[in-house]
Amino acid sequence: MFLEALGSALLGFALAWAAVHRLPDRLPVRVIVLATGTLGGVFGALVTHGALGPGHFLATLIGAVAVAAVLLSLLIRPASPRRLRRSATV
Repeated sequence: MFLEALGSALLGFALAWAAVHRLPDRLPVRVIVLATGTLGGVFGALVTHGALGPGHFLATLIGAVAVAAVLLSLLIRPASPRRLRRSATV
């Protein structure tokens, strides 16, 4: 379980680091993104390990990366500010 937690934390951190470098203008502060990715990976490993049980190392890591990716996707902001479109009658 310790190696699963460590591996999932490292994978979540790597995913967050890649997101920070790929989308720097659409994410909040770097520290928040890195912490969200790391903790999302650990939480995903915990949930996946609890659902599958011991002996599913690769599946646990895949579940951890999936949960970390979902949590990081919640942090992404729109690319440009939304402009209000008004009709001609307004």
